[in-house]
Amino acid sequence: MPPRQDYLKKMELKKQRKLDAGVVSERFPKISNIIISMTYFHDAENAVLMERTVNVFPTSTADFNMECMIRGCDKGGFNLNPVISGLIKQNKKAAKGSMKCKGKLDHHAPNHANISYEINIKYNKNSSMKHN
Repeated sequence: MPPRQDYLKKMELKKQRKLDAGVVSERFPKISNIIISMTYFHDAENAVLMERTVNVFPTSTADFNMECMIRGCDKGGFNLNPVISGLIKQNKKAAKGSMKCKGKLDHHAPNHANISYEINIKYNKNSSMKHN
């Protein structure tokens, strides 16, 4: 597939994934906001690629699949959907962890990128759930 068509197809799939995910207020009505702090690492001498903070509001898309920041990575990224869904299901406020990109990249090691993350969830005050 020519590069432009490939890019357009990827963008269409990404758009559809976000539409399918819905918004936070619909999927997780008891959530006030979520803060996702990430440090991206790559296989290089200076391992820290970047630091990123994502603020998620009730009106935000409920898709927590973060893209790999390495150019040319195919089908990679960091799917935080199960982590965040699990925290909310268990009524937890925070979690820390790390994740490796499982995407494919020509001329790079399979472990070309990873992240460390910290997730903080704030629940609505009117939510009657107990939070850990």
